Amino acid sequence: MMITLKDAKFSVLDLSPITEGNTAADAFRNSLDLAQHAENWGYNRYWVAEHHSMPGIASSATSVLIGYLAGGTSKIRVGSGGIMLPNHAPLVIAEQFGTLESLYPNRIDLGLGRAPGSDQLTANALRRGGKGDGSDFPEMLEDLRNYLKPYEQTGLPVRAIPGEGLNIPIWLLGSSGFSAKLAGELGLPFAFASHFSPDYTIPALQIYHQHFRPSKDLEKPYVMVGANVIISETEERAKYLSTSSQQQFLSLIRGRPTQLKPPVDNMDEVWSPYERNVVQQQLKSSIIGTQETVAQKLEAFLNETQANEIIVNTAVFDHQERLESFRLLKEIVM
Repeated sequence: MMITLKDAKFSVLDLSPITEGNTAADAFRNSLDLAQHAENWGYNRYWVAEHHSMPGIASSATSVLIGYLAGGTSKIRVGSGGIMLPNHAPLVIAEQFGTLESLYPNRIDLGLGRAPGSDQLTANALRRGGKGDGSDFPEMLEDLRNYLKPYEQTGLPVRAIPGEGLNIPIWLLGSSGFSAKLAGELGLPFAFASHFSPDYTIPALQIYHQHFRPSKDLEKPYVMVGANVIISETEERAKYLSTSSQQQFLSLIRGRPTQLKPPVDNMDEVWSPYERNVVQQQLKSSIIGTQETVAQKLEAFLNETQANEIIVNTAVFDHQERLESFRLLKEIVM
């Protein structure tokens, strides 16, 4: 069925970028400022993502940052997009999000992923044992969900306090079919990382719908998809601003992640032809341009995915231009 932009909800995905020459403290102040603007503009939720050993991403202590952002806002939902569950004991996540939900009732989302959010060496430093391939994710998820159930239902000898008995929405996140299938089978909402895994978007969403079973959490499927979106007053300016995110992915390909760099006039002076092809393939679903261009492409993306919600990542070097991109987006989708 045809969907218009007004039919979907729009949210913000923030990696709390550390821009070149600045610090994590600057990144946190910018994240709070963006969250406050997003709340005033009517965005649905504001998620931050767990990454580690990344010089350009400040959101590694994700639960702590969620508390800071929720404390500086009053009504927007705040959550994780996501917590990489294999990096943590399920009890710890239950307690952390139980604490957040107790402090900010009915505003906290717990999005969970099974990837490390880092390279394997960093994953080993985080996990100190356990399986490194995420194959134990379903068991860890079950443990976490049990910790959040009322004690009268479980009688668990180890209890999550705060946490047990609280209604904290759990989402599964994915960039392949594994979590799509699991989310469907458990009747949980599903968020797909279209912004960096464009080729698997439609297959994963099909898997989710095929395996969906209604649950007490969700009567019918609910899908959120990620999108890289940059809007500016001209096509040329928007494309110029997007070179910061291109450089960010380029640094990952080279195995040397960096702080978010300023935009450049000519990426061909920065990358090789092979690197250009890899980055452009990875970012090919990005939606960049003026309001008119972005509106057309977003609506096409929405109808292709039949998503209920789009969560937008905007990696722009200048904070004011990043804010302006979200303001311009608000004008065309709300």
